[in-house]
Amino acid sequence: MKNNINDALQLREEGKLEKSNQLLLELLKNENDDPYLNYQVAWSFDILERESEAVYYYEKSIKDGLDGVDLEGAFLGLGSTYRTLGKYDLAAKTLKSGIEKFPNNNALKVFYSMVLYNLNQFSEGMEILLRLIATTSEDKEIRVYQKAIMYYSDKLDKIW
Repeated sequence: MKNNINDALQLREEGKLEKSNQLLLELLKNENDDPYLNYQVAWSFDILERESEAVYYYEKSIKDGLDGVDLEGAFLGLGSTYRTLGKYDLAAKTLKSGIEKFPNNNALKVFYSMVLYNLNQFSEGMEILLRLIATTSEDKEIRVYQKAIMYYSDKLDKIW
């Protein structure tokens, strides 16, 4: 089975997204409870812009014990998919759970800030983004103002 998954992933790399998706779905008929395969099926629907079809497979992959970097990707994929479907509360809950499990994954934080925007929680979303910019940017001008950016990140509405 591993070679077939690899074949499907190779098809994805080559941009043959429909073929990759079809092969993954065929594999899933025999390995329905494989969390990694469910994750790959979810991802394949996601990149085909068929987000509503991806949800079940993301949820199943997480529930069935996906782990490591793939679990990080599943939390990000599911949270992002919920957001694009307008399910903002589920998106926030999913992304927050991902951040709690993987606190060093900055991509999860960025996607969480996007859903905060959708929930009109602008200050919290901006705070997350500003802190990320201040702590991860290699831009020399941002590095010069790192302390100021960090200081103001949670004081955007304050007037002195």
